[in-house]
Amino acid sequence: MTVSSGTGTHASTATSHEAASAAAGEATEPGGSQSQKVAGRTAHGYAADKDAYLRRLKRIEGQVRGIARMVDEDKYCIDILTQVAAVNSAMHAVSLGLLENHMQHCVVDAAQEAATSGSSDVIDAKVKEATQAISRLLR
Repeated sequence: MTVSSGTGTHASTATSHEAASAAAGEATEPGGSQSQKVAGRTAHGYAADKDAYLRRLKRIEGQVRGIARMVDEDKYCIDILTQVAAVNSAMHAVSLGLLENHMQHCVVDAAQEAATSGSSDVIDAKVKEATQAISRLLR
């Protein structure tokens, strides 16, 4: 996963979902979401990058607080808009990373399950789910 920030791009190394699945065993959550059990908890495709996502989201949270402070201090509107654009860009990067993880793990797992079971229902559901997520991101 790659997380982009205002100062550069930070890449984190993802572990193999297949290896983790083999070690932990696959589980299906309510609603049909593919996941894996790790230490009694459900882990999703982004689990290997969770710390990077949390750091980035905390940084974005700080940016949003800074924007609120700028408004409170009556800063120049274009400067505020510049910061809003930066937050939007950062959230976009997080969204794309999560979508990439979903495609690499959940959709691929569904395709493998469909190949094993002979039923395409699970892959159809994951592709529809991904398409709906993309649609929400494009609004």
